[in-house]
Amino acid sequence: MERSTYGTELLGRTLAGETEPDESPLTHLAVIPTRTAEFAPWPEWVHPAVRSAFVERGIARPWTHQVRAAELAVAGRHVSICTGTASGKSLAYQLPILTRFAQDPNATALYLSPTKALGTDQLRSVASLVAGLPEFSHLQPCMYDGDTEQELRQWARLHSRWIFTNPDMLHLGINSTHAKWRQFFARLTYIVVDECHHYRGVFGSHTALVLQRTLRLARMYGADPVVIGASATVANPAQALSRLIADDVVAVTEDASPHGERTVALWEPGFLEQTRGEHDAPVRRPAGAEAARLLADFVIEGARTLCFVRSRRGTEVTARKAQQLLAEAAPELADRVAAYRAGYLADDRRRLERALADGELLGVATTNALELGVDISGLDAVIVAGYPGTVASFWQQAGRAGRRGEGSLVVLIARDDPLDTYLVHHPEALLERSVEATVTDPHNPYVLGPHLLCAATEAPLTERDVTAFGAHDLVEELVADGLLRRRKAGWYPAPGLDPHGEIDIRGGAGGQVLIVDSTTARLLGTVDSGRAKRSVHPGAVYLHQGESFVVDELDLHDSLALAHPEEPDWTTSVRETSDIEIVRTLDARNFGPLTVAFVEVVVTDQVTGYLRKALSGEILDSVPLDMPEEVLPTRAVMYTLEPETLIAAGVAPDKFPGALHAAEHAAIGMLGLVATCDRWDIGGLSTNAHSGTGLPTVFVYDGYPGGAGFAERGFEAFAAWIGATADAVAACACRAGCPSCVQSPKCGNGNEPLDKEMALKVLRLLGRLHD
Repeated sequence: MERSTYGTELLGRTLAGETEPDESPLTHLAVIPTRTAEFAPWPEWVHPAVRSAFVERGIARPWTHQVRAAELAVAGRHVSICTGTASGKSLAYQLPILTRFAQDPNATALYLSPTKALGTDQLRSVASLVAGLPEFSHLQPCMYDGDTEQELRQWARLHSRWIFTNPDMLHLGINSTHAKWRQFFARLTYIVVDECHHYRGVFGSHTALVLQRTLRLARMYGADPVVIGASATVANPAQALSRLIADDVVAVTEDASPHGERTVALWEPGFLEQTRGEHDAPVRRPAGAEAARLLADFVIEGARTLCFVRSRRGTEVTARKAQQLLAEAAPELADRVAAYRAGYLADDRRRLERALADGELLGVATTNALELGVDISGLDAVIVAGYPGTVASFWQQAGRAGRRGEGSLVVLIARDDPLDTYLVHHPEALLERSVEATVTDPHNPYVLGPHLLCAATEAPLTERDVTAFGAHDLVEELVADGLLRRRKAGWYPAPGLDPHGEIDIRGGAGGQVLIVDSTTARLLGTVDSGRAKRSVHPGAVYLHQGESFVVDELDLHDSLALAHPEEPDWTTSVRETSDIEIVRTLDARNFGPLTVAFVEVVVTDQVTGYLRKALSGEILDSVPLDMPEEVLPTRAVMYTLEPETLIAAGVAPDKFPGALHAAEHAAIGMLGLVATCDRWDIGGLSTNAHSGTGLPTVFVYDGYPGGAGFAERGFEAFAAWIGATADAVAACACRAGCPSCVQSPKCGNGNEPLDKEMALKVLRLLGRLHD
């Protein structure tokens, strides 16, 4: 048993309600000791007014990593500072920027963050720091995002020297109208890219190209800004920022900040009694319900707590359940718990942020909207309801607690999911593992092509530009398609081209489908067009802020789904058919009867209907749908096996379908262990004899046009990925398969056929052959 700490004592009081010790949901407990600070003197180049401002805020001396990063930036080097949560990365970029502002009354700077909450928090910090100082009377730092009113946007463009924004607005509101920002670009000295680890996958690839276009415009106007990246946890931080800006970067990674003792608990909810799910599988208590109970318990104990939940709806449900529990046990505390997520009005978000920072709120259930950098001090506990997808995000969320330098508690609650189940039973895979490298692919032609059109619209592409983007072949394709025109000076956009609005920075290609309440014309939300056929098809049950709707019509041409309010006693899940054509093999490795390959593929999907299921999990009926085919050119990791080898391993031919299908599901659920993704970013297909290989074949592919880098990471780390998948399936206590091992919530075949026993034989065979 770990020695007594604040965290273990708080957890012990919560566990006191458990009936039997052997039924405890606690699977592992670790205590991370305190760390003392290492200080450095203020650099001589720091302007006296800047130094005085920090000293007045209680910062007598900076930490050594802050000085190291700031000095690199002042020397003109692009720098990435990668240190722990609450390690003062803001000071590392504020020092050089504010000093430059004090010395040069015309200099400008740009701050970029992935969330509005973080940008607002950093703006508030800067405004407070320089308030009343004559050296910064003309600084006028200003937010420029989707919440900014039109009049304030115009004022910011004309007067602000430090703009705080996000990749979306930088793309749509600044780069696309750069002529209006001429003075700002011409004087741009620094660009801050905060929380670099968040820029991964398709979002990261889009952001990389937005940044590269921004730097191109600044240089076109005569500036040469230094980029300062900040990230709490990312592998190869210099390489990660270098991919974003296409330039050399120096990393600062030695963390000299102090932190208090932190207790980390891994928690697996027990099974629900007398409840069976799909195919009679056992069902665990939901992570959200377990989180609500812990949140209520911690609030009663006086612990200020953040609870991270994976979905917007889950956030609302968890907060409401915690309020209900408090209303029964401690009514005076019920109104001191709230939900916080994206989608709220700006004023509501700011009010909640202040209430949490001031201690008015004791508990908040949130999406990852509060994961990134928002300075909320004095939190005692963090609950993570479901592994957030990466080790980096887990530590980022965990770091929200303990900011007073005192003890804190972090609890990770496993969802009924293969990866979550694996991690709570293999704590070393979470607590002793290095954080992931971010996966981005700015050269994906489906991402790069639209950005080339945007760049050409902003300023004609020169030969040097095309070389910098690595896009000669793609430019020729765009010329052949009539989208670009070659002139002596470079490549120009076709007349009338307006490509900026066609790019969805966060969702890839294809735009958004609006979901509208047909009875009131109220906009409920949006969904990526690529996912609309699966989530808002006619007959689908759609949830919004605790309300339930049933979709009546999906018009893909007009990007509109109409729904009416209804509280059905059933849910829906789609049925679909899939086919994969292998276009090209990019890399392959042979291990006798096993071949593992990284391939370009074309996936053809068609939603053919949906199942209506009772809330108990029982299938009520199957409803056919007439939906168009969806064609996705992407990349996949693929493996093939000789049938004779499968038979020799104990998998009979009639067991091939269930074995391969279950192995595919389990591997999809575990890919997040080696790649920065979750199962909703990827898809899969298994077949007894694929037309392109003639062999039993399993594909796991990126769910984005052109790929997102996840399948490639699976190919590179195949042995570790499949080995962990085999361990997860073997460790699951269910008899025939459940959501914690081989069942998938997104299976287009209704989780049929699945054979857990045979899947384990396939996975172990893969491990033996690969070794």
